Amino acid sequence: MMSRWWSGLLTAFALVITATAAMALEDKYFDSAGVNIRYVEQGSGEPVILLHGFTSDIERAWIDRGIFAELAKTYRVIAFDSRGHGKSGKPHDPAQYGREMGRDAIRLMDYLKLPKAHVMGYSLGANIVAQLVTKSPERFLTLVLGAPGRIGSRTDEDQKRDEIESDGLDQGSIASVILRLWPTNQPKPSVDEANAISAKMLEGNDPKALAAVVRSRPDQVVSLAEMASVKVPTLGIVGTLDPNKKRVEELNAALPQMKLVLIEGALHTSAPGRPEFIKAVKEFLAEHRASVGRL
Repeated sequence: MMSRWWSGLLTAFALVITATAAMALEDKYFDSAGVNIRYVEQGSGEPVILLHGFTSDIERAWIDRGIFAELAKTYRVIAFDSRGHGKSGKPHDPAQYGREMGRDAIRLMDYLKLPKAHVMGYSLGANIVAQLVTKSPERFLTLVLGAPGRIGSRTDEDQKRDEIESDGLDQGSIASVILRLWPTNQPKPSVDEANAISAKMLEGNDPKALAAVVRSRPDQVVSLAEMASVKVPTLGIVGTLDPNKKRVEELNAALPQMKLVLIEGALHTSAPGRPEFIKAVKEFLAEHRASVGRL
């Protein structure tokens, strides 16, 4: 029998929130070096760009959790489906991912004529944000890093794990990713549980494209030395039961100006939906509102 914990998570994945339809966001697209990228925007004020995590999209990451609407009360919020995800283009060549995923954000800013913006990413999105700020720090007012897992040195274990995950995706399964991000205080799932969650997470996704994303990970790594040079105000957020917590704490040690928020009892999958998450983000952005001159 499926555990109550995973049953609840499946319900959350399946949930369609009425507020999503009420927002009536218009899908917009732009060409990013030959890949069609879908984005939405709402609100006015300083721009805040949102980058979602692996297998996710605008709706799952930001809209269904209420984050998009809450931030749009104060800011011009712009979210896009990363290439390989959602309604954006899904090439199968790993060379089309890696650093190109970050360049999409810069190209979107250029397309919208935004010289500067706040930027927030979660999981894979946070890794991309970290890479962005080390390459183009002058474009960002602040950065929010939610549960990044790829900042720091790349190990042989990382390489082996990526090979297993990409091979699994080629076969249409993401069970190995589920196991990697399994909460630290929970017993491992049964095969049936892992397969059920895998099927739900891959709904609407192209496994071959996601496998290409995984194979591009060596090109996404940002070292702690690179991050140590970052001067942009930074907020790090991670759940205490998230396996990525250790790497976020290592990043905090290398980046003294980073404000770290730990969400007690939160998982990798549940932290963004916790009220502590949006509260921390709103307080951080309010502390670092830009002057007209900086924009």
